[in-house]
Amino acid sequence: MQTLIKTLGENIQIIYRKAIDADQIITQLQNSGKGKFSAVFPETAGFETKSKFFKPYAEELAKEVVELNEQPEQALQAALPALVAKIELLLKTLANFNQAAKK
Repeated sequence: MQTLIKTLGENIQIIYRKAIDADQIITQLQNSGKGKFSAVFPETAGFETKSKFFKPYAEELAKEVVELNEQPEQALQAALPALVAKIELLLKTLANFNQAAKK
């Protein structure tokens, strides 16, 4: 399980770097009068965070990965599917956002 948690942590580092870059684009868009939205994800996406920037979502995921180390194996296995789904959603959204921003 330690290998899995380490891999999740590495993915979070990648997400965090991409989130910082995406947040800079969002700031530029908002400064030019574009990008008028209140949150990146709807409340149904599974995140507790509600932000118009990506970084807070990455921080939420990082916190969840750290908390996995403190959980017993059974709780860890129960928490993994939701965490992995959020990681996939954030990675896809960042990729789609970056692709759309290039146009």
